[in-house]
Amino acid sequence: MAVTANYETVMIISMKQGEEGIQALIERFKKLIEERATLKNVDEWGKRKLAYLINKESEGYYVLFDFESTAEFPAELDRRFRITEGVIRSLIIKKEED
Repeated sequence: MAVTANYETVMIISMKQGEEGIQALIERFKKLIEERATLKNVDEWGKRKLAYLINKESEGYYVLFDFESTAEFPAELDRRFRITEGVIRSLIIKKEED
């Protein structure tokens, strides 16, 4: 039996993707997480002002995913975030057990 842990990840999507592009990216990563892990929650924070300019953009679309997976999956998810056009920042953290 594989050992699993709880994780959460926030990704910031470029507003240049447009409404349809943003939703397509959310669905793409939602499907990826569901295939490789147990997706617990998707929380769309929406459009927010960035603390500083990233690629000459001042706003981004924030999405939070809560999931449970084995230790190998977060590295693959991070790799996918980095190579995906439209994802300007991402962060994955392991949540502390209660």
